[in-house]
Amino acid sequence: MSQLYYGVAYYDEYMPHERLEKDIEMMLDAGINVVRIAESTWSTLEPREGEYHFRHIDRVLDAMHNAGIAVIIGTPTYAIPAWLARKYPAIMVTTPQGQQKYGRRQIMDIVNPDFLRHAETIIRVLLDHVQDHPAVIGYQVDNETKHYDNCGPLIRDKFIASLQQQFPDISQMNEAFGLNYWSNRIDDWSDFPPPETSINASLTCAFSRFQRQCVTDYLAWQAKIVNEYRQPSQFVTQNFDFEWRGYSFGVQPRVDHFAAAKAMTVASVDIYHPSQDHLTGKEIAFGGDIARGMKPGQNYFVMETEAQGFAQWVPYPGQLRLQAFSHLASGATLLSYWHWHSIHNAFETYWKGLLSHDFAANPTYLEAKTIGADFARLAPQLAGMKITNDVAILVSNEAMDAFNAFKPQPGDSNQYNDIFRRFYDALYEDNLSVDVINQVGVNTRQYKLLIVPALYAADDATLHSINAYIEAGGRAIISFKSGFSDQHVKVRQSAQPGILHESCGVTYNQFILPDNSHITSDVLSLDEQQSAVSMWMELLTPTCAQVLARYEHPVWGEYAAITENPFGRGKAMYIGFLPDGALIKQLVRHFTRDISLGSRMSDHTYPLIVRGGLGADGKQIRYYLNYSASPQQVVLSGNARRELLSGESLEAKPSMTLAPWGVAIVTS
Repeated sequence: MSQLYYGVAYYDEYMPHERLEKDIEMMLDAGINVVRIAESTWSTLEPREGEYHFRHIDRVLDAMHNAGIAVIIGTPTYAIPAWLARKYPAIMVTTPQGQQKYGRRQIMDIVNPDFLRHAETIIRVLLDHVQDHPAVIGYQVDNETKHYDNCGPLIRDKFIASLQQQFPDISQMNEAFGLNYWSNRIDDWSDFPPPETSINASLTCAFSRFQRQCVTDYLAWQAKIVNEYRQPSQFVTQNFDFEWRGYSFGVQPRVDHFAAAKAMTVASVDIYHPSQDHLTGKEIAFGGDIARGMKPGQNYFVMETEAQGFAQWVPYPGQLRLQAFSHLASGATLLSYWHWHSIHNAFETYWKGLLSHDFAANPTYLEAKTIGADFARLAPQLAGMKITNDVAILVSNEAMDAFNAFKPQPGDSNQYNDIFRRFYDALYEDNLSVDVINQVGVNTRQYKLLIVPALYAADDATLHSINAYIEAGGRAIISFKSGFSDQHVKVRQSAQPGILHESCGVTYNQFILPDNSHITSDVLSLDEQQSAVSMWMELLTPTCAQVLARYEHPVWGEYAAITENPFGRGKAMYIGFLPDGALIKQLVRHFTRDISLGSRMSDHTYPLIVRGGLGADGKQIRYYLNYSASPQQVVLSGNARRELLSGESLEAKPSMTLAPWGVAIVTS
């Protein structure tokens, strides 16, 4: 792809007065070449059942096409009209808090047949109307779809039916889930209890997995409908989002991104992140790395990200540019802001778009103009950059569910994502570029290093695959709580860490909570911060592994905390606690000290981030990103040739200076 798309979500139906002509004028001035429309317009399109109005759709499509701006059509199914909720009350999703009332978006039961019937009708009516319009380049199905904690009677019955297929003999389910405990045994399918209130993690995690499967099926169903209408040159996608903590934080617990993306021709993500003094680029990076993992070998779209957003996100001068090129540095080929204009009423009144409420040019818009111009000018060199890494992080929705069912520490947070981010952030800060994967197999052998955080629940085949990867020459850093239970969240009766003890050369059968605990090492250089032990302590006994660190404790000091073990042609490191980020960096460097990692982009470290890959012309591209308010000195490699944004030749320069929140793109 030689095209870089720079866009916005646009809602003509939200405008307080006629704006379309002026908006397009300002879009063209800013280099906007794509807009997304229609995904939240069901009540506008169909104000009464069977009555359709296309005014906003038609006028935007025609005007954008005349201006040379492409359009993405969203299916309008994630926010239902009031008449549908009134006519079919059962459409409203039932959660553990009860059946929801009409008002918010995303409050429908996505397995309800009445909802699905009407959703299919509005999708087909819309697509039949727009399918031949030359402005349309692709379709987005639904919007940030999840299961919305659905535990209503329909999904419950479907879940039971799936278990009946999996366990033809009900006693098999009782055995697999350990339901004899507390008299939870079920000997008649008609006695099946509400899964959302079960105290059995095997059952609740199975239900969570089924809820995610319903999302996968729902999105595949929509994509199949779209495929009947779209042209071969048009794409179908879904804008997946992430765990939300006021911004995008980690792996999405309510969707299996990797499974759901299979029905799409391109992966899209929505990435929101802290800004101003809290801008680090970490969320941009991990969101992009997960997106690339959804469709391996492909670039991806950022369908939504912030322009101004919340008041605490209004970017400092230079930050909008830094953010935009950070997305490209991770492999994005489309960057779209949510949204063009700020809304004048309703729920998101104070989530500001590229334009503020007065629709006038503002510093963020003026900075966007420079981005649009650079995207257009540099698209032939930057679009379709291929990123190849030899380091990967393994993530698992099943392990997340199981780990969070038995949280080491009290609290409501997603502690699996806390661990994932601890490891990911450390690699990011050390300029080690990674792929995020969700399974281990023959293709994993392209990686020299595999990070396995908290793989609490996994089937035997997955653990054997990790052992085989190591034995064949790979290196794996495996964290605490890995290999502990099987795919049904039933604790293994073998020595822990389960099947992984073969490659790790270490076992344990006791674990404790850290209480101001530390480690000591003759191999590692540890300060007070790096020696701190957090979240969990497994009391490790090596069978053949070398001890890298022990617990510093009058009682537990005989036990190992970190070990390293050769296995076949590879090597495994096992960590019995949650390390500090600085220690993770040191452990990775120690563990790979005798091999070269292509994923190591630079010897620079955060706040100077370096990412990149190979351009369409085969030349190496490096993005230098300064995530700080201070200038940063960049040491250039000997084959640096040109800085693309300025056009400056670098052949005679050993270094360059990046301005605060600055960015440089260097070709070699």
